[in-house]
Amino acid sequence: MNAQTLNEKLELIQWLSTLEDTSIIKKLIQFRKEETKDWWNSISDEEKKSIEQGTSEADNNDLKSHSETRKLYGKSL
Repeated sequence: MNAQTLNEKLELIQWLSTLEDTSIIKKLIQFRKEETKDWWNSISDEEKKSIEQGTSEADNNDLKSHSETRKLYGKSL
């Protein structure tokens, strides 16, 4: 961590310690909770199934080569 970042963190700590606006405090707490959420809980069931399928295929060494994938998906890759 560089000196500027450390200084900015200390400034935030100092500001937070003097903060009296409860709405801002609540927003900061909510922000912290959102930042620490596991992304897995925020994706769709379809996305989870796709990831699990890919993981299973990788575990079973059932993978497609890059050239095979390009043939299937073409320019979208």
